[in-house]
Amino acid sequence: MTGYLDRFVAGRRADRTLVVQPRMGFGRIGAMAAGLREVAALDFPVVGTITIDSYTRVGDHTTPLERLAADEELNGYPLVSHPAAATRDMLADLYGPEFPVQVRHGTALPLAVFRRLVEVGLDATEGGPVSYCLPYSRLPLADAVRAWSESCLLLAGETEHGHIESFGGCLLGQLCPPSILVATAVLEGCFFRAHGLRHMSFSYAQGTLPAQDRGALRALRTLAAELLGDATWHVVLYTYMGLFPRTPAGASALIEDSARLARDAGCERLIVKTVSEAWQIPSVSENLSALRLAAAAARGPAAARSAEEDAYYEETLAEARAIVAAVLDLDADIGTALTEAFRLGLLDIPYCLHPDNRSATTCVIDERGALAWGSTGNLPLSTPTSRTAGRLSSDDLYGMLNHVAERYDSASSEPRLVPHP
Repeated sequence: MTGYLDRFVAGRRADRTLVVQPRMGFGRIGAMAAGLREVAALDFPVVGTITIDSYTRVGDHTTPLERLAADEELNGYPLVSHPAAATRDMLADLYGPEFPVQVRHGTALPLAVFRRLVEVGLDATEGGPVSYCLPYSRLPLADAVRAWSESCLLLAGETEHGHIESFGGCLLGQLCPPSILVATAVLEGCFFRAHGLRHMSFSYAQGTLPAQDRGALRALRTLAAELLGDATWHVVLYTYMGLFPRTPAGASALIEDSARLARDAGCERLIVKTVSEAWQIPSVSENLSALRLAAAAARGPAAARSAEEDAYYEETLAEARAIVAAVLDLDADIGTALTEAFRLGLLDIPYCLHPDNRSATTCVIDERGALAWGSTGNLPLSTPTSRTAGRLSSDDLYGMLNHVAERYDSASSEPRLVPHP
């Protein structure tokens, strides 16, 4: 039966307690078990993570074991390469109703990962046909849609409570106006439901302005309730996914602000980054420190809504609703609708270099510090925007990419632990 993730999150939601979760994966079974054990021992609500290595993400299931045999390290756990029985044994005394475990994988062709996670007794993962194709592969979107169709059907058929967290709210990690993130997450939710899944979550990546983020998260809830009211779902916030501050104080402040944002917006779960994001793959101890920091920052009453937040809510909801409606009107088959939407430019991700993305849209950081459309291309918006005449310069783009890191580092008197790029 399982369904541990949904029931665990629902229980904490009733307690009004934020669930925190690391992005953590290690190549060796012993190291992965030790990391999960330390996370499970924390005295606040946490979800365990098995993050897949980069070889597995591209369908290479041989090289991981060769690298481990050569005494090298991997940047994640090779779930498909390790024997299923060994992974089941690793999880036996950890995975349960008080410690759900989610597989995070990053692959556009996930069928082998889905088969193995079901085989080892898990039922929660994440990604999506758009959100794990455009940022991470050159695979044609139509191929990813077919692969995700088969994978979702397998998860729905082999598990009672199969759960997928759409990664649509984290496309490229930064420089995407909230409405395209909200629309993509909800559209992927519609895709999951069309392929038999009734348990899901929707991601949203912390942006550049808290009021805009709070409004966008409310818009995500409204649109999900309208279109997916018959599904079990919750909202997941990600600590900022772009270039991270290079000082410990700056990174810590950003993590704390993401936890407060999650609390204020009523998010059920937070994916936490660490202070070392800018220069290395985090250790177990760094993940534990970040989880403690986030859990502590999330305590206390939520901030009151503001008129500024309300305005961003209305703006994001109107844009996202228009995008979703235009896509769903293209075809009764949601997979076909998604591929056709990108061909027509009704879905178009700023600064995304995937061949199936039109790249006619741009994003800027406006005078308020919010993410705004620079140009809207062929998006189905009632008020097309053209803040950028011609191409942005490399200096403009560099400044926007570094906007958040610079803001948090400039407030810190500590030296940078990595040099300014």
